[in-house]
Amino acid sequence: MAVLFSGNGFHSREWWAKGSGKNMELGQVLSPLADFREKMLVIKGLYNEEALKGNIHSSQTGNLLSGAPLASGGEIRSGTSVDQVVAQRYGRSTKVPSLVLGCEKSNPSVHKNYSMLYSSHISWSSPTTPTPLELYPALAFDRLFKDEVSRGDKSVLDAVLSDAKDLRRNISSYDQNKLDEYLQSVREVETRIEAAGKKGELQGWRPTLSGPNIPRPPDGIPQDIGEHMRLMSDILVLAFQTDTTRICTLKLNNDHSSLRFPNIGVDHMIHHLLSHTDNADWLKVNRFFVEQVAYIARKLDGIQEGSRTALDNTQLMYCSSMLHGNHEARQLPVIVLGGGGGKIQGGRVLDYREKPERQLCRLYMSLMDKMEVRLPAFGDATQALQEV
Repeated sequence: MAVLFSGNGFHSREWWAKGSGKNMELGQVLSPLADFREKMLVIKGLYNEEALKGNIHSSQTGNLLSGAPLASGGEIRSGTSVDQVVAQRYGRSTKVPSLVLGCEKSNPSVHKNYSMLYSSHISWSSPTTPTPLELYPALAFDRLFKDEVSRGDKSVLDAVLSDAKDLRRNISSYDQNKLDEYLQSVREVETRIEAAGKKGELQGWRPTLSGPNIPRPPDGIPQDIGEHMRLMSDILVLAFQTDTTRICTLKLNNDHSSLRFPNIGVDHMIHHLLSHTDNADWLKVNRFFVEQVAYIARKLDGIQEGSRTALDNTQLMYCSSMLHGNHEARQLPVIVLGGGGGKIQGGRVLDYREKPERQLCRLYMSLMDKMEVRLPAFGDATQALQEV
């Protein structure tokens, strides 16, 4: 199960699909996915009711994968996201319970009474803990394949914890609680390091690769955003191909993003401002993002796993927290690629715009069900989407 996200929505007139199967017609934004029309669901009209309350980027993103109420006033409280619910139930089968990747660093500021951490994280390990986001391709690679713990890993964490204990003595009880939330994420890093090298149990089949087939990426963050996204995409595919993890989120950028795109000749305006233009450059950027989704789908579809491909055995959801740049969240852009192990029938456009029960969390209940994680309710939903 993979969730891909890009912020700020899409071109208001070019995110669309109609028809079915190989005859499905796609708007210009989705056209890079034309090769996968028979393995794709385009879902219209789903929404997240809690996201409508703030009507700004952070309030529309922080609960995108949970449907939970968000705390305002700079406080950080959301809900455990669907990927982490699955990881908690399912991730023990693999070396890494889940992989959480990003291509733009977190923004710790506050905007219109909501923390911008909500705009920076789609994966939440608990209601108060955004899942640590890996921006460095080399470190993401190490997490998957490094089998020895170095002294440097331990000494850095020891120093952080020692400094934090000294700081704790001199701050208010409120700030102590905030520091404890941060330390919890540090402890999660400790746990990941300690678990490095421990192999999970295979569930009756052998992955197509026993180790990486690409070199470790160079240290640091690539300056070319296209290269950065491709490296993270390669790592996602490799993680699934080696069965090192079965749950991954990849946040291609933040909501309210500041990325620029000189790699495709669009360097005059940041992503967020472009989203309010609906011009040719905005469409070009949209297509660049969807091309990353197509790249992952193509690589997965080229990996044979018995009678199916890795894409046939995957459910890959791509979404944003608004339909277009004017904060339209009453209906959200959502596609699902892949067959979910033979449980998802692609080649369809599902339209819920005129239906009363159209919570996005109903889709999550459907996706969780296909991962054999069954809950009586999730977020604001109490039943799955039967058509998915």
